[in-house]
Amino acid sequence: MAEAQSDRMIYTQSIKVGSTYKNPWGDGDIPSKRAAIYFLTESNLSNVPGEEELNKTLPVHKLCPEVSRPPDKGIRITWIGHASVLVQFDGYSILADPIFSYRCSPLSFAGPKRYRPSPCTVDELPNIDAVCISHNHYDHLDVQTVQDLNVRFPNINWFVPAGLKDWMSQTGVTKNVSEYEWWGEKEISKTANDKTTIMKFVFTPTKHWCNRGVFDRNRVLWGSWTMIGPRYRVYFGGDTAYCKGFKEIGHKYGPFDLAAIPIGAYEPRKTMEKQHVNPEEAVKIHQDVKAKKSLGIHWGTFVLTYEYYLDPPKKLKEALLAAGIPEEDFFTLDHGESRLIIPDPEMTPRL
Repeated sequence: MAEAQSDRMIYTQSIKVGSTYKNPWGDGDIPSKRAAIYFLTESNLSNVPGEEELNKTLPVHKLCPEVSRPPDKGIRITWIGHASVLVQFDGYSILADPIFSYRCSPLSFAGPKRYRPSPCTVDELPNIDAVCISHNHYDHLDVQTVQDLNVRFPNINWFVPAGLKDWMSQTGVTKNVSEYEWWGEKEISKTANDKTTIMKFVFTPTKHWCNRGVFDRNRVLWGSWTMIGPRYRVYFGGDTAYCKGFKEIGHKYGPFDLAAIPIGAYEPRKTMEKQHVNPEEAVKIHQDVKAKKSLGIHWGTFVLTYEYYLDPPKKLKEALLAAGIPEEDFFTLDHGESRLIIPDPEMTPRL
């Protein structure tokens, strides 16, 4: 088992001062007002074209019939768009950072809007066992999506960062909500055909920040999720800058059979380097967490930053080439597209 590795490494803990969480990586609070001004004065080079060209370069697919149930063998991952993924393995179907709304904004009439539609609605999803939330930014936590999921799946398990449980309750979600500091964990189980399967969820570090309003900055923690089943391990990176926490995650829980790692929303670099990784740093995360395969997420859906809209997968391929990593080991998908990963059977089993 990976847990049997030497635990001599000192694992970074989240820091809370009063009611506010702080990044423990020595970079202070982010982003600064100066960085925000710099961002607004830079040129937006995203250059998103019209729908006809988008349909060619970034198509959207309906979910394949196979997602109706988890695979008997391997891990199926489906890119819903931006950081939203559906991952299915070891008998479970898990959503991470789901957003199905048109805008990622506190306002219904303003704020970043989709330039690629969601490939499905909440009603078109298969049965969902759990939802993992990495942090409370609007492009990762959407109130309408949360409410719709709660209505459709009233017994779903919600895994959220410390400080978010009250918001969930105010939103109408009062059942099966668990919140965690870094390295906190919980197991859930389900029984089918007289066989009980256990899935462990661990809240793991990232380097980021949180807020949804003017006066709630960093009142909620941020992080990533490690999911450990009886056969396979999956890592979901959420949204992050680069930090040493990824080596800690890889040491404690790696290797991972599959990881979902952000690759977009990174320009202008002077502003974004302390909150979002670029593709080169995403490759370092892939290596640090010891992922056998990775999916690039956090791109291609909302214009949040200023890189050309197709640059994240292009730059990812360049970074993989420079690192000597095969392209098939760190890939991207179209919206709604699924891929079945079947790890090496001699490497995967963990009792």
